[in-house]
Amino acid sequence: MDTHPQLPESQLPTLTLVTAGTGKTGRRIIQRLTDRGLPVRVGSRAGDPPFDWADRSTWKAALAGVDAAYLAYLPDIGAPQAADDIAAFADLATDLEVQRVVLLSGRNEPMAQRCEEVLQERPWQWTVLRSSVFNQDFSEAFWLEPVRSGVVEVPAGEHIAEPFVDIEDVVDVAVAALTEQGHAGQIYELSGPRSVPLAEATAEIAAAIGRPVRYQPTTPEQYVAAMTDAGVAADEAQFVADLFAALFDGRNAATTDGVQRALGREPREFRDFVRETAGTGFWDLDHQG
Repeated sequence: MDTHPQLPESQLPTLTLVTAGTGKTGRRIIQRLTDRGLPVRVGSRAGDPPFDWADRSTWKAALAGVDAAYLAYLPDIGAPQAADDIAAFADLATDLEVQRVVLLSGRNEPMAQRCEEVLQERPWQWTVLRSSVFNQDFSEAFWLEPVRSGVVEVPAGEHIAEPFVDIEDVVDVAVAALTEQGHAGQIYELSGPRSVPLAEATAEIAAAIGRPVRYQPTTPEQYVAAMTDAGVAADEAQFVADLFAALFDGRNAATTDGVQRALGREPREFRDFVRETAGTGFWDLDHQG
C-alpha cells in the first residue's frame, strides 16, 4: 500500500537546491531527481551559481527561483556556527518563497536540534532526517583508509554499538520528502535494522575482504594527535574527535523505525553493504580512484 503518494505534477518542485551537492548524500539526491527529469541546482562551491555555507554572499543567487531545498550543512550540523548559518539561510529562503525544506540532521545532538528548531519556526513544509552513522563512512569517508590499512581507530569504548544506516536509505527518504505527500512536519530517525558493535563491524569487513581489519579504541587525545600527524588542522581534528566521542557514548545504540515509516520497507542490512562493497574491490590495497 502506498502510504505516501507522489505529489501531483503541478506540485512537484520546479527547482530544487541540493546543498553539499557533490557530497555523499547530495550527489545521490541530484542523480535521483535528475533521473526523474526534475530540475536541480547543485549547491557547491563549483556550482553555477556557486554555493558555499561559509560565504553567505553566495546564497541569494543559489536560491533564486528555488522552491525546494535539501540542506546538508558543512562542515557538520553539530558545528558551533551551524545554527546561526541555518537561521540566516532560513530567513533568506523564506523571503525568496522556498516552500519545502529537508534537513539532514543527527541523532541526539543538541546543536543539531537547535538547527531543526530554526527550520520548524518558518512558514514552509519541513522534514527532518536524524541520521545514524552511515555505512558508507567505512567506504567513502573517515574510515576508508583505516580499513585499507587494517586498523580502524575511534575515540569510543570497547563495546560501543551503532545501528549504522545505509546512505541509500537516507537518500531515498530525502527524495521522498521532496517529491511525495505525507512527509511535511515529520522527524524521521533513520537507522539500520540492528546495532553493530564497532569490533563486529570491522570483523565483518575483514571476513568479506579476506584480510585482517580490526577496531582499536582510542582516546580523543590520541585521535587528535594521529590526525594532526597526518596533516589535519588541529581545530578540525579536535572537532572530529569530540564529535565521535559524543556520538559513540552509547546514546544512539538503539535502532529506530524512521526508514520503515518514511518508505514502508525495512532498512538495508550492514552485512549487505559490506558484501556489495567488498565485491567492488574498493577496499583493496591497490584500488585506484
